Amino acid sequence: MYALVDCNNFYASCERVFQPQFVGKPIVVLSNNDGCIISRSEEAKALGIPMGAPEFQVREQLKKHDILVFSSNYTLYGDLSGRVMNILKQFTPNVENYSIDEAFLDFEGVPIANYHTYGLDIRKRILKWLGLPVCVGIAPTKTLAKLANRIAKKFPEKTLGVHVIDTDEKRFKALKWAKIEDIWGIGYRLSKKMKARKIHTAYDFIQPQNEAWIVSTMGVLGKRMLSELKGIPVLALEDVLETKKSIAITRSFKTKLTRLDDLKERVSTFATVCAEKLRKQNSCCYSVNVFIAKDPHKTTGRTYFSRTETLPFATNSNLTISQLAIEMLEKLYEPNQVYMKAGVIVTQIIPQNQKQFHLFEEENPKHQKLMEVIDKYHSKIGQRKIRLGNQDLQHTWIMNQNFLSKNYTTDINDIITVKC
Repeated sequence: MYALVDCNNFYASCERVFQPQFVGKPIVVLSNNDGCIISRSEEAKALGIPMGAPEFQVREQLKKHDILVFSSNYTLYGDLSGRVMNILKQFTPNVENYSIDEAFLDFEGVPIANYHTYGLDIRKRILKWLGLPVCVGIAPTKTLAKLANRIAKKFPEKTLGVHVIDTDEKRFKALKWAKIEDIWGIGYRLSKKMKARKIHTAYDFIQPQNEAWIVSTMGVLGKRMLSELKGIPVLALEDVLETKKSIAITRSFKTKLTRLDDLKERVSTFATVCAEKLRKQNSCCYSVNVFIAKDPHKTTGRTYFSRTETLPFATNSNLTISQLAIEMLEKLYEPNQVYMKAGVIVTQIIPQNQKQFHLFEEENPKHQKLMEVIDKYHSKIGQRKIRLGNQDLQHTWIMNQNFLSKNYTTDINDIITVKC
């Protein structure tokens, strides 16, 4: 049996953990630079606040209903997500971290007398230890577990936040209830094709007369989905430590930039973070891409400019990647223009232990030792304090975060205080 554990309105729920006075009050969380709404509490949903709406478009509505607004705090969310995953590993060693707020569990080898009770225990422990509400769906396959979780979330009073599909009767009932667009892996375009052939529910999807068309349209994915919905597991837990094939750090600026030195600071910071991420997954890169984007309202013609260069050796050094990124930026930059966004992307990534020695062109061997010292120090203090000379010592991203909460779990200066 598999389970999908999904944190309810995760970002909004995280904001309540250390501010319990906001429980029961409407909350929304904004994207980077306080742009769009990316998370809503149930109370905010009930007031008709749309998901993905730009903050400025619903600002009056937010004020009218006294809705609490928070800037996205990924440091807090990431730490609480890690704590959720650690709790889940107490119930089974087989955990796939599917996203920041979702995880699949495989109960193979775990003696469980009652799956509903076991799911309730998971839910209660996460709520008690972290203050985060979750829903749990349990079924013979990952696809059905996704569907069971949707049912648990849709009918909390009946399910108590946990739904188990462990019989054919429950499976058929769930498949007849689920709309075709609610099936995991069915997107908008595919659902339109399905509906044109009168496939409106998951139950319609598995009917024998539709199988040949599904396989011809969806290929192997369709075969797997049919098996999964029939209760035959074909999707195993995936290795969440899979090495990324590219790493991108891109940001819109808090204020528009015109000076080359200001752009250099941003690009250097982005390049440094790319290098850190490479080292974290024990990788190196050969290729570096830099792009800058002009403000379309203050220019005519092209607004997006990019450049890619390949190194003769693989690297994960802050110094090397930043230097190359700055050189490319200097070639892209045009004076007296207004820039609103920039980014650095590293590709052609290989494992660090496969890095080859080059006779005539090789990176300074002192870089690796220096990077090890920097990483060790930053890991110890939890902040990026050692920076390159062209980086801003006070800021990392310089984003609009006018409603940012504290880093209660990762910064000693933000630790919660209790009044006695």
